[in-house]
Amino acid sequence: MTGRSRVVAKSGEHWHPGVAYLYVLHLDGPALAWESLRRHPDYRRDWSGRRRHADAAARWGLRLLEDPALDARDAQPVWCPDHAGMIQLHPDLDPPLGDEGFDLWRLPGRKRLVHDGRRLLVATRWAGNCLRLAIAPGLREGMAYVCAARASACRNLANEAEKLVVGAVTNAVACARPSATELLELHTLQALDGVLAGASLRAVAAVLFGATTVAREWHADSALRARVRRLVRRGRGLMRGGYRKLVSPSLEGGRSGSPTDRP
Repeated sequence: MTGRSRVVAKSGEHWHPGVAYLYVLHLDGPALAWESLRRHPDYRRDWSGRRRHADAAARWGLRLLEDPALDARDAQPVWCPDHAGMIQLHPDLDPPLGDEGFDLWRLPGRKRLVHDGRRLLVATRWAGNCLRLAIAPGLREGMAYVCAARASACRNLANEAEKLVVGAVTNAVACARPSATELLELHTLQALDGVLAGASLRAVAAVLFGATTVAREWHADSALRARVRRLVRRGRGLMRGGYRKLVSPSLEGGRSGSPTDRP
């Protein structure tokens, strides 16, 4: 394996360089869910045998199986049901005079497109942001359109999507220092990759926090040892089904609930 697929390789020291995980700092819930799911050995087996098990996607909460070798920057998993933040675009049957027409290529950022058998799904990412659109079959380039979002989504989500679709995009701003939550997601995935590769908890701690810190603070009942254990437990919990709560935050526990408790 090469490039971005190395993160989930099963041998070697691929999980050592923290720089390989920096992209995780800018992922939203569905993207983080994919990062957890793609590491599951059973999911990887289902992907390998997808021609024999055409209905395997449903057991993982997907409409279609996605290649686990692709990280969240390149993959576009199609979740079932749709992520609450998905914006739906439909033809406007009674548009106001002079209304802007739909123009897919005026959307900012790097785009990924997939058709799930019912509609075209678009994910576009730029400057740490991600917008997901579901485009109704009847909507064509240049047509007037309306945006729709679930009531559980952010109140302003549809309005923001409309600004983007018509091209009213502001310049990218500098990224702030990573938050504690963002660092937690990074450390969780890196710790999970370590144990999946066969590393001990102490070895994981040395990679995450430095050999000097481990030499000074690692002992039977140390806070550092407990922290690494919680990271690994959280990573395994997300991989084994907790990732679904990242796709649908309305489920009990949301982004940080059991079995994905914060260290």
